[in-house]
Amino acid sequence: LSAARRAAGDRLALAVQSELGPLKLDKARFRVAVEPLAEDRAGSMGIDRVEFEIATLPGAAFSGLGSIASGGELARFALALKASLAGRATGPQPLMIFDEVDQGVGGAVADAVGLRLKRLAAGTQVLVVTHSPQVAARADAHWRVSRIGSGGAVRAAVEVLTPSAREEEIARMLSGASITDAARAAARALIHA
Repeated sequence: LSAARRAAGDRLALAVQSELGPLKLDKARFRVAVEPLAEDRAGSMGIDRVEFEIATLPGAAFSGLGSIASGGELARFALALKASLAGRATGPQPLMIFDEVDQGVGGAVADAVGLRLKRLAAGTQVLVVTHSPQVAARADAHWRVSRIGSGGAVRAAVEVLTPSAREEEIARMLSGASITDAARAAARALIHA
């Protein structure tokens, strides 16, 4: 079991590493550390401690994935990990859900996240909760979720957006409450990029 874990860890590390460049983490490194436990700690989960480790800068030491300072980096590593695992064990996944996988990123990095999600969606259904216009613009379909009410009686309203409503929503995401013609033009450019 220990040897199989090491081999699987090496394969996973290579797969995740190949995802990092397109997500604008080209200098980052990922590895799966499989270390033996003390004999008295071995149990039903085996004789190893397995941890995902990263180094985000050249020459930096590896540390546990949970110790990443940046939420944006953590979100992109999570996307790289999920994309690497998609379909490996049980075949294609019928649905993958990402909640704010673009957290803490913007601009070119958000666009890179959107592109990766779009590629992932070519083989499975992908549902993404996002506040990023760059990510939303890469979607094949767009729903707007709004909160209705206040206090204890809050409900969510979900609306499927038409192409023109989608353009308007992305323009709103870009500019805020006052939607300008420039924001609409930028939204069109994002959608058709």
